[in-house]
Amino acid sequence: MRRICAVTPSVRFPVSTTLLRRLAYANIVANVAIVVTGGAVRLTASGLGCPTWPRCTDESYTTTPEMGVHGVIEFGNRLLTFAVGIIALVVLVAVLLHRPRRRGLLPLAVAVFLGIPAQAVLGGITVLTDLNPWVVGLHFLASMLVIAAAYALWRRVKDPDGPAVAVVPAPLRTLALITTAVSAAVLVIGTWVTGSGPHAGDHGAARNGLDPETISQVHADAVFLLVGLSVALVFAFRAVGATGAYRAALVLLAVELGQGVIGFVQYFTDLPAILVGAHMLGSCLVLLATLSVLWSTRERRPAATPSAAEAAARTETSVPIPA
Repeated sequence: MRRICAVTPSVRFPVSTTLLRRLAYANIVANVAIVVTGGAVRLTASGLGCPTWPRCTDESYTTTPEMGVHGVIEFGNRLLTFAVGIIALVVLVAVLLHRPRRRGLLPLAVAVFLGIPAQAVLGGITVLTDLNPWVVGLHFLASMLVIAAAYALWRRVKDPDGPAVAVVPAPLRTLALITTAVSAAVLVIGTWVTGSGPHAGDHGAARNGLDPETISQVHADAVFLLVGLSVALVFAFRAVGATGAYRAALVLLAVELGQGVIGFVQYFTDLPAILVGAHMLGSCLVLLATLSVLWSTRERRPAATPSAAEAAARTETSVPIPA
């Protein structure tokens, strides 16, 4: 009896961990960029530059000269959605080609990829509802979920596949979770403030009916709570010697303070568009910094390396054939 070994075929175009990390990072940047450009559409009153969806007009999928600059801005943002989707698709393919296969990466890559067309549909609904402020706010929050998934994917690429181990005491992990929940609440209330303010995305778009001064105060109170929790995290992480978590909390606090300065200045200067746009970018950075703190409360250890015999058993199959 002769024996031959059928070896699992290798991937023709393997993707290295370094390349996958860079692609996952580009995924985050692209999704943050589409939030900022979407804000530019609203801040230039171009939200109905293409007055219908999925077409730009009833007769055309593209903008026309008669629609002017607002049509160009709105249609340009729609085109950027395809670019973001292509990046998400490239990341998904890279995850499939990466060797060795990493558990947990594929669901996140799929979530980001599917989140792009879902966002496009939700954006279409905002147009079809004449920029209803509640739908516009939901559109922004959905973008935050996609960014969170993209960040989780990037972190999982960086982390090994071993079990997650807490690096701070349980009460501090709870405090980090509470801070994350308050950060999410700040984002939600921020959409209510936006929906009550002057930047509706079109001069004829309705507002949500909330009193701008009252809801702005509620938003400010939530921000003060978030800053207070972040200060507590900074001192607590330092006290227990959690260096990585301490640095992440410092970054979060710095981003919050910067965002707070922009928020107060824009409020007392009648919401100039450039500052509102910067505040939208800051919202994305606050989210990412918050997630960084949450991730820093634990770390993954490398998985146990299988023995040489186990590795051979996984990669080779001995098949007896007649001599």
